[in-house]
Amino acid sequence: MRYSVIVPVYNRPKEVEELLESLCAQTFTDFEVIVVEDGSDDKSDTVCERYQERLDLHYHFKPNSGPGPSRNYGADRANGDYLIILDSDVIVPPDYLLTIDNELKAHPTDAFGGPDRAHASFTPIQKAINYAMTSFFTTGGIRGGKKKMDKFYPRSFNMGIRKSVFQQVGGFAPIRYGEDIDLSTRLFQAECDCRLFPEAYVYHKRRVTFGAFFRQVKHSGEARVMLKQRYPDTFKLVHLLPAAFVLGNVLLVLAFVIHLLLAVFLKWTHPCWALLWLAPIVLYCLLVFADSLLKNRNLGVALRSIPAAYCQLFGYGIGFIKNCFSHVS
Repeated sequence: MRYSVIVPVYNRPKEVEELLESLCAQTFTDFEVIVVEDGSDDKSDTVCERYQERLDLHYHFKPNSGPGPSRNYGADRANGDYLIILDSDVIVPPDYLLTIDNELKAHPTDAFGGPDRAHASFTPIQKAINYAMTSFFTTGGIRGGKKKMDKFYPRSFNMGIRKSVFQQVGGFAPIRYGEDIDLSTRLFQAECDCRLFPEAYVYHKRRVTFGAFFRQVKHSGEARVMLKQRYPDTFKLVHLLPAAFVLGNVLLVLAFVIHLLLAVFLKWTHPCWALLWLAPIVLYCLLVFADSLLKNRNLGVALRSIPAAYCQLFGYGIGFIKNCFSHVS
């Protein structure tokens, strides 16, 4: 068998159904699907039963342990030469596996990953969050975009790896957050070849509210500090940018407030001059708005992209700063 698609799931039967439906439409059919239920209360077993005749589908239920160990559980039961790791909240286009197979035939590699896009059915908030996670003005394009400020690390929402290599590096570490970057780092340390397949994209739903999105990226920022402790040589200046963004915005707002107070009470200068401190913030918001409008061609999505960008950068930056202080103390 060529591919084993491994999907860990926790309380997301509706999303699993959408993913399985998209897998039924694949133009390349030499694959199996392994769904690993990670101790969910809202199980996906009945959903999986409905797809047993349409897919080579294997459903497993296990106690909750997090996504990394659940993916390892699925990998231990996989029959494919390659493991395709997908999040349960993605939808794959019909030629997804065919694209991967063509890439591997042309240029074999040990591990790979693809980018994500926003599906037409996504809500405006989901599309704005997708923009925030993929834009050069937010993540630096390191999540599969063409413009990158760091080398490409396969991510677990859309990742492929040769099964023998997965076993060689020990699979996913038993950590709750950052487990995909941890695995990618060990792949690089083992001198494995990792490549981006630009056309092997998925539609990734991500979170549906800004609050949930903020908490998600905050965990990513916390995980980055943990990964720095585990692999000091992998830390780059680009990882400091969200924290610098947070501190820069806070300082600009403080400078605005202080300038305004001095202007009002001490007649130091005209109050309008205080607005100059906010100019960099306004300029950044305009850049995000214009870039999102150009890419999404939707005014509502472009407007929502501004708070989505701030959630992404502030969430990651605050998580990073918080964990830095906790490690120091």
